[in-house]
Amino acid sequence: MTVDGKLTLKRGLSSKIIMGLMDDESHFFLHKKRSEFDAIMVGSNTIKIDNSILTNRLAPGRSPIRVVPCADASIPLAANVLNRDAPTIVCVSEEAYSDRVDSIRKTGAEVVVCGKGRVNFEAMMDTLYARGIRRLMVEGGPTLIWHLISRKMIDHITLIQIPCIIGGDSTPSLVGGPGVDRIDDVVGVEMTAFYKVGNHLITEYDLNYLHEKK
Repeated sequence: MTVDGKLTLKRGLSSKIIMGLMDDESHFFLHKKRSEFDAIMVGSNTIKIDNSILTNRLAPGRSPIRVVPCADASIPLAANVLNRDAPTIVCVSEEAYSDRVDSIRKTGAEVVVCGKGRVNFEAMMDTLYARGIRRLMVEGGPTLIWHLISRKMIDHITLIQIPCIIGGDSTPSLVGGPGVDRIDDVVGVEMTAFYKVGNHLITEYDLNYLHEKK
């Protein structure tokens, strides 16, 4: 994200535009991070706008399994995430059109049903765990990140800060969704590290809700 927390220039534009401002060291850092996880997840809207590849192409190590929650199975069949460069799991709902599901499976991707009218995140996580996924990296977008944080499913955040400011009242930021209405519902974070990679500040945080007393 940028210094002012933005993910793109304007709503509906690809985040790859501002990622073009990342230097070589930070790009390598991002790909190395991907290699450290069993799987990587982005939302279906991110796939439609960014056409993400989600593989490790720069650092030593393997590419993670790609996971896309998409209730209606509407991601484009030509999407990069459906290529055979790495395994892909698309999580759909029971209401996804069967012809769309069949077409996705023909690309070589796995399709699993996780929920009725929409993707059930608890069922999705159980499915991924059953497939041996223990470490999941989430690269966005902001709506998906909100869904996961609101369900206490994110334990650590690593931010790569792009040294620029974009502004904009409706420009997407790191976390979207409805947000919280009460100060008691704010999710606290504890900084665990900060350092530079190339010309980029990296900050890392643990989310405090995981340490709440029952």
